[in-house]
Amino acid sequence: MLLRVDIERTSKFSLRTRPASEKMVDIGFKNIVVAMASMVAVVLFSIFAVVYYESTESISRYGLRFLFSSAWNPVTDEYGAFTAIYGTLFTSIASLVIAIPLGVGTAIFITENIIPKYIRNIIGIMVELLAAIPSVVLGLWAVFIMEPFIRPFLNIIYEVFGFIPFFGTKPLGAGMMPAILILVVMILPIITSISKDSLKQVPSKLRQAAYGIGASRWTTIFKVIIPAAISGITGGVLLALGRAMGETMAVTMIIGNSNNFSWSIFAPSYTISSMLANQFGEADGSQVSSLMYAALILMILTLLVNVFAQWIVKKLSLKYQ
Repeated sequence: MLLRVDIERTSKFSLRTRPASEKMVDIGFKNIVVAMASMVAVVLFSIFAVVYYESTESISRYGLRFLFSSAWNPVTDEYGAFTAIYGTLFTSIASLVIAIPLGVGTAIFITENIIPKYIRNIIGIMVELLAAIPSVVLGLWAVFIMEPFIRPFLNIIYEVFGFIPFFGTKPLGAGMMPAILILVVMILPIITSISKDSLKQVPSKLRQAAYGIGASRWTTIFKVIIPAAISGITGGVLLALGRAMGETMAVTMIIGNSNNFSWSIFAPSYTISSMLANQFGEADGSQVSSLMYAALILMILTLLVNVFAQWIVKKLSLKYQ
C-alpha cells in the first residue's frame, strides 16, 4: 500500500505542468543574471580599450624601450617607466614577504585554541577594523608617526650595512622602506581574514585523526591543517599582492616620489600608481600618453597576478583536496 502511494505521488510530480508565469520568471531571472555578469566583462574590456587607445602614441614612439628607461622629462619630451615598474614590483613583493608570516601566523593564533576564545574574538575584530581604515589615514599615520619612529633603526642598519647597495642611502625621511611597511599594514588584514576562513573550513576529522596517531599540536598545524587550507591561503596572498601593486594614496604620501633610480630601499622612489596620482592632473600632450602607457603596464601586471592566482589555487586544490 505504501508503495502504491509513493508511485502515485511520483506520477503526479512528473506529470505536473509548470505555469507560463513561472517559466517567464525563471527565464527573466536567467537573462538578468547573464546581463549583469556580462556587464563586468564589458566594463573591464572598455577600460582596457580606452587605456590602450590613449597610450598608442607612446607605444608607437617608445615601444619596449619605455619599460627599461628611467627618463621622465616633460621638457625634452622623454619618458620611461623603469623606476616606477621596479618600485611597484619591489615594494609589493617585499611587503608580501613580511606580511605572509604575520598574517598566516595571526590566522593560526585566532583559529587554534591557544588563548581564551573571547581574546581571539577581540583580535579578529581588530584585524577586521584595520582593513576598514582609509588609505589616506594610514598614509598620514605613516608620515607623522611610523616614519619618524623607524628612522633611528634604519640609520643603524645604514651605518652597519651601508656598504651593501640595498642599504647604501642614508634614511632622511620618505622612501621605499616606509612604503613597504605601510603596505604590510594594508595587506595584513586581507591575508589574515582569508587565511582564517580557510583554516576554519578544514574538517575537524583531520585534526582528530592526526591527534589519534600521536601528532603534536604544531605537527598537526604544519603537516595537516595548513596543507589542507593551502589553496585558500595562497588565494588570499595573491589577492593581497594585487592590492599592494595597485595601492595609491598611502604609498604616494610616503615613498618620496622620485624618478631617480636607486637600488637602495632607503632612497625615495616611485610606483606606477603614485606616478599617476602625482602627474596626471598637470600632464598634457605626449606626457598623458606616457602615463596611460604606464597605466596599461599596471593593468597587465595585475591581470597576470590574477591569472597566476587562479592557476596556482586550482593546482593546490587538486593536490591537497
